[in-house]
Amino acid sequence: MEPRRKVLAVIGDGGVISDARARVAFEVGQRAIEAGFRLVTGGLGGTMAAASEGARRATAYTEGSVIGVLPSYDRATANLWVDVVIPSGLQIARNVLVVAMADVVVAIGGGSGTLSEMAVAWQLGRPLVALVGLDGWSGELAGRALDHRSHEPIIRAESAEQAIASALDAVSIDRAEAGDIGSGWKKDLR
Repeated sequence: MEPRRKVLAVIGDGGVISDARARVAFEVGQRAIEAGFRLVTGGLGGTMAAASEGARRATAYTEGSVIGVLPSYDRATANLWVDVVIPSGLQIARNVLVVAMADVVVAIGGGSGTLSEMAVAWQLGRPLVALVGLDGWSGELAGRALDHRSHEPIIRAESAEQAIASALDAVSIDRAEAGDIGSGWKKDLR
């Protein structure tokens, strides 16, 4: 039996995005599939749609490679490039599912929703790659540690190519499940 394919989440703005950001998101999605990942996003527009389109246009694309976790129950709100639609009905709480499904998370720009996903990734101990050179939280937090939970800072990437190379490096390292996710809950790591 072959091992499960690793899952890479792309997080970023869901609204109208610049052509430059769309190009980067498209390339991240495309390179993710070419590198052997499945892609998960929040399934809507903007960065999510651009990354999903890039993934679908990758030469290594196979059906089931592009997953969208929607905030609503309305499957019709998924962008055209998603082939596995998960209509969560959880609104912004779906951000936790997007990150929890991933083995590695790539942030591209982003506002408050992206910030919440970055914080969840950090708390869950998911490797987090942040692209710089774009407005938003990815550039603000790249290279920084958010708190005591990790001694490794958020991985800084200057390009889509570097982001995927960093993601591949990050998933090659075995990681224990996060032991301290906040709210007083601690996994017994003995």
